[in-house]
Order: sequence, then structure tokens, then C-alpha cells
Amino acid sequence: MQLNLTKPIIFFDLETTGVNVVNDRIVEIGTLKVSIDGSTEIKNIRINPTIPIPKEVTAIHGISDDDIKDCPTFVQIANSLNQYFQNCDLAGYNSNKFDIPLLVEEFLRAGINFDLKGRRLVDVQNIFHKMEQRTLAAAYKFYCSKDHINAHSAEADTIATYEILLSQLDKYHDTEFKDHSGKISKPIQNDIQSLYEFSFNAKNADLVGHIVFNDKGVEVFNFGKHKGKPVEEMFAKESSYYDWMMKSDFPLSTKNIITAIKLRGFNRSSVNVSK
Repeated sequence: MQLNLTKPIIFFDLETTGVNVVNDRIVEIGTLKVSIDGSTEIKNIRINPTIPIPKEVTAIHGISDDDIKDCPTFVQIANSLNQYFQNCDLAGYNSNKFDIPLLVEEFLRAGINFDLKGRRLVDVQNIFHKMEQRTLAAAYKFYCSKDHINAHSAEADTIATYEILLSQLDKYHDTEFKDHSGKISKPIQNDIQSLYEFSFNAKNADLVGHIVFNDKGVEVFNFGKHKGKPVEEMFAKESSYYDWMMKSDFPLSTKNIITAIKLRGFNRSSVNVSK
């Protein structure tokens, strides 16, 4: 089966120094770009993270400090990588929760606003968990009837993710799905917009879910002492909480979101005062 595309889509996977979006760095990025005509291009880039790779992490993906000491830093490749990703939808395995937030964070650290507006984000893991609920290796065995060789290699994981999505389209193209509200649909269609809508967590206001939308579409905190409270309202009452978040170890992308919310509230207050 060939993906039905309206623009190119890039499947990608990151190997990193750890799982903390704020403090950890990318050491390898594997990409598989699928063009509208179905042709594919594979790239694998190793990156010097500029910080040590913990031994327990090297034991997982097999990349050591010596392996990447002469590789370019993310800052050095950021512009060319941004160009490569331009006008492309994105797909991966657990990508909406980890790979995309960390990639955006790396770009922001390099001074580049990696804009996600207009991109469809297809998370193959979310489709898998919603339809079957299980790891990438298990998904590969289940959907493709193959053993996942070289697991935790960015290139191998990326190719496996692409093959899994194609198999998911075959397996579920006419399968009904009932959501939490009881609505029944057939969400797995050979259409990136449909896959994006099904696999994307629309409740997140920021990439990592520190700020989420409540049932009324209002941004609320999803952590700490103000969990469930409207962000704009709390910043108006307790501006020091905004200052604390800006000084703490939150992702830059989250800080950009809360700054926009604070400015929106300030502008709204200014308009009310002028009246």
C-alpha cells in the first residue's frame, strides 16, 4: 500500500542522552521522507550532544561519547535540518510525547522557531495503543510478522515505524472505533489528516502536556498546586507563578505558550481599562 499524501511526510526517530526534554540532547536522528509520489529518502545523522551520554543510556542505544565526539553539534546542522523538514508532516513512534517536543526544544536552543502550525503529526504508537494496546518491537512483530532487528537504532526504528503504519492502514481500513463519548467511527484511513486527528492528543496546549485544554477549551495547568486552574486567570492573580515557571526547568516551548497566554491576558486587561 502507498500512503495517500497531499504533501511530504517525514517519519523520524531520535536517540538521545536521556528522556528529559529540558536537559537531554539528541545524539542521533533517523529520518525517512516519503514524497507525494511514494518515493522515499532515508537519512541518518549522528550529533555531538555537547554533554556526556550516561553509560546506562549507551547500553540501550549503543552510542558512546567516543562515537559522536567528532560529529557536528545540533546548532551546526540546525539550519539545514530545518530546511529538510520544511513543508512536511511528521510521523513517529511515541513522537508526539517525546521526539517532537525534544526536536522543537533543540531547535529553540539553536535560535530557530520550528513551527508546527499546518503540520499533521501522526503518532503510530497512539494508533497502536488505541487499536491494540503494546513496544515498537511488539508492534512490528504483530503488524509485519517480522522480528525487529537492531532495535534502538534510529534508522531501524524509523523504517519499522513506517512499515507498521502501512500495515495498520491495511488491517484497520474498515474497522470501527468507539471513543470515550460512545461515538463510533472508522478513523484509520489512508489520509494524513485523519491519521493526525486520531493519533494527536488535542487536549495538550503545549507539546509535553504541562498545559492542557479543559472541556471549555480553556488552557489550564496540568501539574502542581494550581492543577486544573485556568492559566490566564492564575497569572493575573499570582504573577509570581509565571516568573517561577520561566526560571524553572520547563521546556522552552512551554515557556513560549505561557508567555503568549500571559500577554493575551495583559492585552485583554488593557482593553478593559481603556474602556
